[in-house]
Amino acid sequence: MASTVERLFDHPRHLALLCGVIFAFAFAPIGAWLPGLIVLAALTELVARAPGPRRAFVYGWLFGMGSFTIGLNWIVTAFGYQAEMPAWLGWIAVAGLSAYLAVWPGLAAAAARLIAGTNRLALVFAMAGCWALGEWLRGWVFTGFPWNPLGAITLRSQANPGLAITAQWIGTYGLSALVMLLGGSLLLAWHRRGRDWQTALLALGPVALMMMPAPIFQRLPGHLAYTLVQPDARQDDLHDPNRYEALFQRAMQLSQAKQPGQTRLVLWPESGLPDYLHPGYPQAYYAATTYGGDPAMARARIGRLIGEGSLLLTGNDQLEVRDGKVVGARAGIAAIDASGTIRATYAKAHLVPYGEYVPLKPVLEPLGLARFVPGDIEFWPGPGPRTLDFGAHGKVGMQLCYEIIFPGQVTEPGKRPDFIFNPSNDGWYGDWGPPQHLAQARLRAVEEGLPVLRSTTTGISAVIDADGVVRERIGLLKAERRDGLVPPAKSPTLFARWGNSASLVWAMALLALSLVARRRLRG
Repeated sequence: MASTVERLFDHPRHLALLCGVIFAFAFAPIGAWLPGLIVLAALTELVARAPGPRRAFVYGWLFGMGSFTIGLNWIVTAFGYQAEMPAWLGWIAVAGLSAYLAVWPGLAAAAARLIAGTNRLALVFAMAGCWALGEWLRGWVFTGFPWNPLGAITLRSQANPGLAITAQWIGTYGLSALVMLLGGSLLLAWHRRGRDWQTALLALGPVALMMMPAPIFQRLPGHLAYTLVQPDARQDDLHDPNRYEALFQRAMQLSQAKQPGQTRLVLWPESGLPDYLHPGYPQAYYAATTYGGDPAMARARIGRLIGEGSLLLTGNDQLEVRDGKVVGARAGIAAIDASGTIRATYAKAHLVPYGEYVPLKPVLEPLGLARFVPGDIEFWPGPGPRTLDFGAHGKVGMQLCYEIIFPGQVTEPGKRPDFIFNPSNDGWYGDWGPPQHLAQARLRAVEEGLPVLRSTTTGISAVIDADGVVRERIGLLKAERRDGLVPPAKSPTLFARWGNSASLVWAMALLALSLVARRRLRG
């Protein structure tokens, strides 16, 4: 067995790439976490055997290239909905994005090799600390893309967040460091190859921790009534004017009050309403999208639908008009009451690259890359997370679709909400994207100690409590509703108070342990 494993290391570049490919299956929807931990151990061994930091960078980069290319395969599906781009261009886009994202694992591996040298114990600590720092950088450099952090593999069943419960103290990036530690523990066990209790602990400890149920003490009901709607509005239908009314009628049927006089929050997804609801836009835009060609009529029928005392939160784009001309748009959320009044709006801050804007547009558009969202109007970003106070309907934190993947950036500073509303359109992203998106919403719930309510066009919609437990769920491609009470929030977690600083402190502590381990073993 040992000789077979050793032969794998005779081809380090191939092994690094293969390890990355295997690790992609540790994420949702597959969840093969044990092979994932094993290949992290192999990657750490490759870094230890590297002649220096430069070669370690290559191994880390190849690992990242394999993992991101497979894990982000859902982006290819999005190209199938954009007539201006051939579907085959999707794999080129994924490869290009992965080549950039892989820089961060490469830098983590190089820095760990520089800090720890070839000392395995020191390297295990250094890889964990450097990986957390790399993911943190990936989350904000060039607007950030923190999709599929290592820590996401710790989530267990819908009813059990598993080891991910520790994110309330160390955050998702700190959780990723913990995953690297678990993989490193397997490596240390391999090198000991003994039959003593220490070797057994190193080998079996990570498995036990990953399988251990999280200590959940809170199962309290809430007091805010909601109706969460998933209309199963397919991507091909969303921008077809001939389907607008049929989709509205479906959403309306799913949103009817079950009892006369019932007051509740009605939650609709992103892209759930094509109507332009605000006044002051050029009439041509109302004529093309809005019920009766009149925003007041569109708002009034929504008010009649939800009933007295209720409130609708729905994805709804807003236009920016200057001198009578539309100069931009904002992907947003609108809150509409029974009188048809817009109580508040929210504008998305984190726009989706290629989905809502084209980065490096002068360079990439001539190559054939365009937005997935139809139209020529440029999307503008909003100011950032907001908490909107709706009185009896609670204080609602707004996070539109993609925004929920950013740790430490989902609540407005100093204005803690009762829950986070995360409407989304995941119909672009095939079978792999929606469960990965849900996993990251669960991590935000654990980090902040806040419930997250997700209404999506085609799934996966969910009600997630403050411990990351999925209390209600609507699967893919189903037109259904869920009714209930919003789960209560917890007291602010350590992460809610410290933000990503909690992850960074944990990372620096691991790097300090690495230096201590290297020095002691030298002595």
